[in-house]
Amino acid sequence: MTNILQAVRVIVNNRIPDVVGFYRSKNRINAVGDALEAYIKDIFANTVGETNKDIREEVHKQLFSYYGSANHPRDLMIRGGDAIEVKKVEKILGNIALNSSYPSAKLFVDSLMINAKCRDCEKWTEKDIIYAIGCCPNDKLKLLWLIYGDCYAASKETYENIRKKIIQGISSIKDVELSVTKELARVNKTDPLKITNLRIRGMWEIENPKSVYNYLNINYDKDKNFQLFVIMQSTKYLSFPVEDREQIESLNNPNLVIKDIKIKSPDNPVQLISAKFISYQI
Repeated sequence: MTNILQAVRVIVNNRIPDVVGFYRSKNRINAVGDALEAYIKDIFANTVGETNKDIREEVHKQLFSYYGSANHPRDLMIRGGDAIEVKKVEKILGNIALNSSYPSAKLFVDSLMINAKCRDCEKWTEKDIIYAIGCCPNDKLKLLWLIYGDCYAASKETYENIRKKIIQGISSIKDVELSVTKELARVNKTDPLKITNLRIRGMWEIENPKSVYNYLNINYDKDKNFQLFVIMQSTKYLSFPVEDREQIESLNNPNLVIKDIKIKSPDNPVQLISAKFISYQI
């Protein structure tokens, strides 16, 4: 099973910040978002340098239990491990569009926003989720955040309460006929002929990590070719195998920094959480 520490080690050992150009020549991938997702797969599977397509795909099948799509989150599920949501932004401070899914501190098997294939891809009840956010101005990956959801998003009750209040408000409107839906609401027969329906969808977004963690005074350098920032709770870091922790901590690379920090709890900003911060800048 792979994990985020192994992925960081692959990034450090394979200097290919021109991700779009690399995958465009390797796999004829032209879309920036698709190239970013291919890169995320490869760093977690340690297949960045694998030129044999069949071998690469076989490794991916062994490590990942599910591939998502634009309409079916999450993007990746590590077999027996974490879930990964890949997001692309063009601006360093651009907000992250989450569309119909609210932010997730954890991923639960009973979530309404995942499909049956994701739910049944392996035996699981909940997974930690990594937000892999790539900033790609001019089709170049300049900045990659790997952030665990419980360091970034509030618990699901926070968002569910808002969603339920919106649905209750809509249902209280006189003469509105609602039907069951995974969206916020669906209002049927809104006109005299009873031929028009209204679909009401949520369009969630979350602030860019650079804004969220501005109190950490992260040494962001816009002149660098590539920057990686990783944030996870200290308990999560210590849950990884000792071998993986020792390997990343023993990397003799002056561009790699691993340190202990305190972050604000997404559920209670007054409370500080012990966390691990990893940065790599070249």
